Amino acid sequence: MRFGRRLARAVSERGPLCVGIDPHPALLDAWGLPADVDGLERFALSCVDALAGEVAVIKPQSAFFEAFGSAGIAVLERTIMDCRDAGALVLLDIKRGDIGSTMAAYAQAYLSDAAPLSVDAVTLSPYLGFGALDPALELAEQTGKGVFVLALTSNKEGASVQRATGGEDAAGRTVAQVIADEAAARNAGASPYGDVGLVIGATVGSTELDLSRLNGPILAPGFGAQGATVNDLRRLFGPGLTGVLPASSRDILRHGPDPSHLRDALRRVRDSLAA
Repeated sequence: MRFGRRLARAVSERGPLCVGIDPHPALLDAWGLPADVDGLERFALSCVDALAGEVAVIKPQSAFFEAFGSAGIAVLERTIMDCRDAGALVLLDIKRGDIGSTMAAYAQAYLSDAAPLSVDAVTLSPYLGFGALDPALELAEQTGKGVFVLALTSNKEGASVQRATGGEDAAGRTVAQVIADEAAARNAGASPYGDVGLVIGATVGSTELDLSRLNGPILAPGFGAQGATVNDLRRLFGPGLTGVLPASSRDILRHGPDPSHLRDALRRVRDSLAA
């Protein structure tokens, strides 16, 4: 089953909330855990046990695992497997973007069924040109995986690139609009929606994007502790939030390590989306 269809089914069963697993050193400390591989593993697996059976999508932030070297990657592998065993789709936040054989190697690392780090979807950066992502897009199509391409991010530095008007081929469109249109072209005709999503920060203020032809999911990080509210989401993406995955991490994870407190926080956030 293609990713877009699997995602739609998971959201219908568990709601649209995407929860991040971000083992930031400050969170490890807040949980009373050491900033070492043992603390990383206890944090990540506690998150899985408390949350992965409750939500449609879990989003581990790869960088916080990579920081511990090969032992951290081993924890990430187990985290991915345990999330999937609990029924959650795994969206690995890696933001990879390169050209040629290097992009193909990144694709094999995360989107091949045989890879140890194989996941349901990944985040990708298109700023070497959207076409440079083709090795990942092609492999994702073959294996039924998904990708979420950075379009409009909430960091202040991003606007100078993403909101800039593109070159001659862009026909006056912003860079972010070109990315949205490229994703839409790859999702054309898919049902209920395609496998190529966009990342649009929930705190961007305004998108000024035409997303009417996207026909794909939108990952909206920044919901909760970073400041975005349900009203912000609805203003940006429409009242129904169709295809939108609001992403929250710290707003939920700060309630750990008690699993019941984590689940209660998750349910409060998830219920707020339906209010």
